[in-house]
Amino acid sequence: MKTRLLTFSAICIVLNVVVGMTVQMINIPILFLDTIGTIIGSLVLGPWYGAAIGGCTNLVLGVISGPTNIPFALVNIILGLVVGFISRKNSFSYKTAILTGIALAVICPLIGTPISVLVFGGLSGSGADILVGFLMQSGQKIFTSAFIPRILTNIIDKPLSCIIALFLISRLPNSFVNDLKLAKSK
Repeated sequence: MKTRLLTFSAICIVLNVVVGMTVQMINIPILFLDTIGTIIGSLVLGPWYGAAIGGCTNLVLGVISGPTNIPFALVNIILGLVVGFISRKNSFSYKTAILTGIALAVICPLIGTPISVLVFGGLSGSGADILVGFLMQSGQKIFTSAFIPRILTNIIDKPLSCIIALFLISRLPNSFVNDLKLAKSK
């Protein structure tokens, strides 16, 4: 049973990496979709597995695409905890998915912006850096300049990621999901 949990967690990590890198290669400006696997893991296995999936995703990305992803592991860890704890308290419906996504759209930038400012001077290597530069040149403080683009992209990305994750889980056989939850409790 533990092998099943580890395999499912690994699939969630791969889902984060593959979907995130695909969206990045397609260059969709307001989407990342790189947390769908973390959300799925949190919903099915709970907050602690979700946090582990999120943190491991950033470590894998650090190896695959560069170490700049590693400091942002904290964002993905917190995302896993938030989704996991919310799903424990409520049945995770599409309404809950949207509300959770909106909460994450604020929480994630609040954690990621200080990391970006302290480690990378506010830049992240994404298309949003143009807006960061513009805001800094217009006289905004570095935190505000780095925060605004993040919240603008996350307000679309996080609710959509939660909706997609819930949709994908609804397509899994109930017996499979129940077996995973049972294995986790042992």
